[in-house]
Amino acid sequence: MENRFRVVRTEAQHISGVAPLFDEYRMFYGQASDPAGAESFLRDRMAAGESVVYHAIHKESGAIAAFMQLYPSFSSVSMRRIWILNDLFVASPFRRQGAAHLLLAQAEELAAATGAKGIELSTAVTNVQAQKIYRNAGYEQDEEFLHFFRTIQNA
Repeated sequence: MENRFRVVRTEAQHISGVAPLFDEYRMFYGQASDPAGAESFLRDRMAAGESVVYHAIHKESGAIAAFMQLYPSFSSVSMRRIWILNDLFVASPFRRQGAAHLLLAQAEELAAATGAKGIELSTAVTNVQAQKIYRNAGYEQDEEFLHFFRTIQNA
């Protein structure tokens, strides 16, 4: 398959172009649209060094076609860094053209460059297409650990 995209590490000057995709990603997961909040969230995470964001640019149109956001973390058991691939989204006109695979390859490069043990991710049980992409990229479903989450009601 011809490479139709160029992957770029997102810097401050790119955030306003990536934020609309981040907002679409949030809406995909049932959140209300909040373009200003999406841009602010990305800007704050990146300014604080709390996340690394990459985006894929469609070579022909110049459009930002996809993005992913990773958060650094650690495995206490292995005493090594891990990356949490928290967000990956491809705009609908650019799906099934290889952008997600290029972003996943970039995540692997980041993990290797930082000496990480690996990359952890999760997706909705109903997001079968994403599951297929992750499996094809070598990700394995965790059969050893159950993951739990507790929502905290803030005052």
